[in-house]
Amino acid sequence: MQRTKLTLGALVASTALAGMASAQTELTLWYHGAGNEVESNILGGIIEDFNGAQEDWQVTVESFPQESYNDSVVASALAGNLPCILDVDGPVMPNWAWAGYLQPLPISQEAIDGHLDATIGRWDGEIYSVGLWDAAVALYARQSTLDELGLRTPSLEEPWTKEEFMGALEAAKASGNYDFALDLGTAWTGEWYPYAFSPFLQSFGGDIVDRDGYQTAEGALNGEAAMEFGEWWQSLFAEGYAPGTSQDPADRDSGFIEGKYAFSWNGNWAAANTLASVENADDVVFLPAPDFGNGSTIGAASWQFGVSSACEHPEGAAAFVEHALQDEYLAAFSDGIGLIPATKEAAQMTESYAEGGPLAVFFDLSAEQALVRPVSPGYVVAAKVFEKALSDIANGADVADTLDAAVDEIDDDIEANQGYGH
Repeated sequence: MQRTKLTLGALVASTALAGMASAQTELTLWYHGAGNEVESNILGGIIEDFNGAQEDWQVTVESFPQESYNDSVVASALAGNLPCILDVDGPVMPNWAWAGYLQPLPISQEAIDGHLDATIGRWDGEIYSVGLWDAAVALYARQSTLDELGLRTPSLEEPWTKEEFMGALEAAKASGNYDFALDLGTAWTGEWYPYAFSPFLQSFGGDIVDRDGYQTAEGALNGEAAMEFGEWWQSLFAEGYAPGTSQDPADRDSGFIEGKYAFSWNGNWAAANTLASVENADDVVFLPAPDFGNGSTIGAASWQFGVSSACEHPEGAAAFVEHALQDEYLAAFSDGIGLIPATKEAAQMTESYAEGGPLAVFFDLSAEQALVRPVSPGYVVAAKVFEKALSDIANGADVADTLDAAVDEIDDDIEANQGYGH
């Protein structure tokens, strides 16, 4: 059995380090990734590096399943028992800031220079959170499909128009080669609906809420542009271009891979598995969102780190966040869980998002087409109302009545909360 002999010098050093550690102030971090071993290991490495790099702060982490995380934060906030550092979903952040769960993040401008804009969480003129990654959605296709159907390959500079997009769906449907022309992922629920589908509405010229003051959804969600969007959305299902809300989740996961769908509206997080699973990965192309009249738009803003209102040492929390924003860590998260690094420099350090990499287009999509969801505390309610409205319209509900009812519900919530501080 091999034994380690501790020299006098090593003993002195270890004693000093122990004293250093004991002098460090403990900061607890809550994280949403419980059960994800890869993610946990990367975060654990960042924390270990930070704790060993300075003498003032000792970060410990407590992880929660994503499904219960937000509820746990809200319950703890009401009980006055929040940790120092919180993980927060980007679109939820304004609600937590307004509710008093978060305080502004005292981070240097230098630390966030070069970051994708959507990875910086701003509310009421201040920065509250910063993310290590972002997510982007693209239209999955096969180049061979485009060629066989005689379709132009769209680009960031020249995306498909609405007419071209609908022509592509009609051509795919008419070919008889697919169960459906388009997979929208309607088997998924929750945040997927506002994240993935409200950009279509915005490209038509509408929105979930009027962003000029965030005091009403009137005109934004039920105006002429929104009505046009709603009629178009309903036609996708009524005319058999896409499976409805009863889509089999298994088909969502593998339908495009198996050739059941000509096109799939999906995120970068699924791209690596798609490339690994299809017969010819080189044939797969990731296309930008169509332009429905007001530019091509996709969703943005993913999970970010912020400082809770209960934190007595925001400078320590900010020091950890700044440490975590190093490009090497951003690249490690990207390589580990497949999401888009927050900086171009970090992207160049990754296997997938470096220039010429198989997923490099997603970084460009996030940089050029991304629009954050409404930056308002009321978004958490409006998002659920929007999801239900789109689901009902997909299932045949009257478009005008449904959108008007959604506007009333959103406006009632805004009024009940005195305009959410806008």
